[in-house]
Amino acid sequence: MRGTTPGTHKAPNLRVGIILARQFTLSAFALLVDHLRLAADRNDNSRPIRCQWRIIAEQPEPVRSSCGIPVSRDAALLPPTEFDYIIVVGGLLQGREQVGEQTLAYLRQAAAQGVALVGVCTGVFVLCRAGVMKNRLCCVSWYHRQDFIEAFPDHNVSSDRLFVADRSRISCSGGAGTADMASYLLEKHFGKSTAQKASHVLLLERQAVRQQNLLQPTPPLMGEIRLTSNPHVKRAAMAMEQNMNEPVAIGVIAEQLGLSPRHLVRLFQTEIGMKPTDFYRLIRLRYARALLRQGDMSITEIAIETGFSDCAHFSRQFKARFGLTPTELRLMASGGSYTEPAVFNDNYAGVRLFEEMEHVG
Repeated sequence: MRGTTPGTHKAPNLRVGIILARQFTLSAFALLVDHLRLAADRNDNSRPIRCQWRIIAEQPEPVRSSCGIPVSRDAALLPPTEFDYIIVVGGLLQGREQVGEQTLAYLRQAAAQGVALVGVCTGVFVLCRAGVMKNRLCCVSWYHRQDFIEAFPDHNVSSDRLFVADRSRISCSGGAGTADMASYLLEKHFGKSTAQKASHVLLLERQAVRQQNLLQPTPPLMGEIRLTSNPHVKRAAMAMEQNMNEPVAIGVIAEQLGLSPRHLVRLFQTEIGMKPTDFYRLIRLRYARALLRQGDMSITEIAIETGFSDCAHFSRQFKARFGLTPTELRLMASGGSYTEPAVFNDNYAGVRLFEEMEHVG
């Protein structure tokens, strides 16, 4: 049984129940538990004195992670009020439902009883399916943003931050961001020194506990953004990436950031050497190129998906950027004769990675 020690009589300061979705992400789970473990005791003794964590599940069988490693439960679905937080660790979205109906009902019961709920990685999808995230801001990875919008069109979503705390709900984009979310919880309950201790032991060097307004890493379609640390430019670029099929006016993006359009233009030109309108068009064209190489959508569908008014306009812009029309690229790619243009070298290696990921499976 994890998180309990015979002879330990003092109740822990932080009690966490962990629900693992089918094909959960093992790295996110491990980062979460290791932060709790290191905060629970002095040095690296790992005695659950100040923290207690338990893996709970409706079924007695081990839950298999996305990499195939199974994890057994400590207990069935215990009364929600035995925990300060119930954390759902998600993972792959394909195939079977992430959790069963009994677990969804349990999460609704926990919410009704005032227990704080946390979704890690795609765990926020589970919370939404349970109906406990209405009128709350949901944080998801940029990689799963479109999946989320299609599944929950009436929910508020953010894909620019590592995690979001919205009253008694926390959602985390997953990956390494799980460490930041866990540190946030530890600082809230035990102070900065305890939170930083966990990070230091795990060799996750932080000058301070990173707060929820920290931006997610740059998506691979936006290589230039890696060249800047300016938060306004990063947030503007993220807004563009999240609205490629229906481009948003630069003035609207600037207003959302509390800037004038002229100020935003100056920032882009200073930081990455191009106007925001040019950058917006560039990432849409890169996305179109990735879709063309997949071969599943028609050119008309791709033009619409990437926010171009018609095929002719799309083709002109595409050829001006890449030196060949969408039709020519698709024919060359399908015949295996297409060579990567120089524009995709160096800083743009992430685009190739993105395309390779999309072809997996």
